[in-house]
Amino acid sequence: MRFSWFATLPWLLLLASPDAAVAEAPQVRTQAPGFYRMMLGRFEITALLDGTHVFPVPTVMTRNETQAGGERRAVMLNDAHPGLADALLADASLGIPLEGSINAFLINTGNKLILIDSGAGSLYGACCGHLPENLQAAGYRPEQIDEIYLTHLHADHVGGIAPHGKPAFPNAIVRVNQKDLDYWLDAKNENEAPKFLRPMFEGDRASLKPYMDSGRVRTFVHEQELSPGIRAVPTPGHTRGHTSFAVVSDGQRLLVWGDLVHVAPIQFPDPSVTVTYDSDPMSAEAERTKVFAKSAQDGSWVAAAHIAFPGLGHIRSADGHFEWIPANYTTVLNPPHE
Repeated sequence: MRFSWFATLPWLLLLASPDAAVAEAPQVRTQAPGFYRMMLGRFEITALLDGTHVFPVPTVMTRNETQAGGERRAVMLNDAHPGLADALLADASLGIPLEGSINAFLINTGNKLILIDSGAGSLYGACCGHLPENLQAAGYRPEQIDEIYLTHLHADHVGGIAPHGKPAFPNAIVRVNQKDLDYWLDAKNENEAPKFLRPMFEGDRASLKPYMDSGRVRTFVHEQELSPGIRAVPTPGHTRGHTSFAVVSDGQRLLVWGDLVHVAPIQFPDPSVTVTYDSDPMSAEAERTKVFAKSAQDGSWVAAAHIAFPGLGHIRSADGHFEWIPANYTTVLNPPHE
């Protein structure tokens, strides 16, 4: 019997196929745990991802414009400048719908664990509320948190302290600007607020209640040191009591700035772009411009709640506008020199 290579060729080709040699595997479609660490002097900073959600750019972004009579007021960005938002997002290889991050930041000073913001908890649905699992993936437990500093009382910053009304951090003291607390707990303000903001009042009450009932809410109004190396710095505009937190260790500086920026590719080139739920758009613009300039000048680190996770980086001033320089990913966390 004569052997035929031509008869066996199809079988040899099949065996040589990568699909035949490797067993079929389902796609996983999940991400790595959402935490990222860096050292700031002797402080360990851990960025924690609560989740990502679709940010409604066309219906939320506004811009402070000078009117015919000289008055400045916020107008819808797409109405005043059709196509501008799309163009700026396209320059960053992004588009609409735009997915935005919700970031919080944990500071381990060596003596205290301080969490800045807490994510949305159960208030934003299934997209978010992942901070507890990422906190544990990062090596910490909720009961270890000593203090929680809130930049402001919007749902995606306060909701994580008590998902479904149950305290997530049983030993923590919550610290918040008195102006924000007064506004969001006032029923009169709720009745007078725009309809889209009203659900936040109920969410705030439910989130804060277990901590207020146990006497674990502390307030501040002016710039002050809350813990050695960490100062509250009021940056009002997004809300009445919106606050950033300036962190310093061994001469290194970080500003945790809350919601000074919502959409980086739009607001860095143009700080006059605001959002519909800024309580005072003019103040929001002024604070953003001031902080951009100062951070670019002194080279401090920035920790941002809504810039793509981990939201850590620097600001550069170039050609009359500002640019975001994200942190270079590193796996090496050098201990401080003794």
